[in-house]
Amino acid sequence: MAYDQTLDRVANYFDKTATKTWEQLTSDAPLSTIRQTVREGRDQMRALLLSRVPADLSGARILDAGCGTGMLSQIAAERGAEVVAIDISPSLIEIARRRTPADLQSQITYSSGDMLDPNLGQFDYVFAMDSLIYYDQSEITKAVSALGQRPSQKVLFTVAPWTPLLQVMWYTGKLFPRRDRSPVMRPQRVHALADQLQTHGNLDDIGRIRSGFYISQALEFSP
Repeated sequence: MAYDQTLDRVANYFDKTATKTWEQLTSDAPLSTIRQTVREGRDQMRALLLSRVPADLSGARILDAGCGTGMLSQIAAERGAEVVAIDISPSLIEIARRRTPADLQSQITYSSGDMLDPNLGQFDYVFAMDSLIYYDQSEITKAVSALGQRPSQKVLFTVAPWTPLLQVMWYTGKLFPRRDRSPVMRPQRVHALADQLQTHGNLDDIGRIRSGFYISQALEFSP
């Protein structure tokens, strides 16, 4: 499937079907046991990715590609970064804007659109947390190689790793109820991705987070 087709499916899901679900998931609202494990897993993954950049980000320019409700963007801004936060869903961008503290608003530029838009400019670091999990291997290779042209340092992103358990979860649809179930996530084998990306740069596996129904692999791409 072409990148643009997958992008349209993802946009439709987040902007029309599951906005409320993700608003709750990324808040302090009480959740079901299953969704609580997803929230905790995402918190752990966000911390892992941010641990790979300096604690003091003063003067750094960061692209948060697929920023969702802006949690990573706000932490990066608190650490001194200038952040461009983009998401395909205007609804999630509006939530992110509302949640951004007044003292951080001047450091974060929110916009709705394609994270691969070349007009976004150049950066020191690019983050793409759980924003590539619906794409197949060829689409991820295209996206990461394109994002890799942006930073002076590196791209930090995640994929859904191939595991028998996660495979079952995807196809039984147990993560969310039918009415707001996400597009099908695509399992990835890291070594195959590394082979695909080797002509564009170096790919390192920096860790896997498992938290109940949340399983995600963190990767670091240096062009």
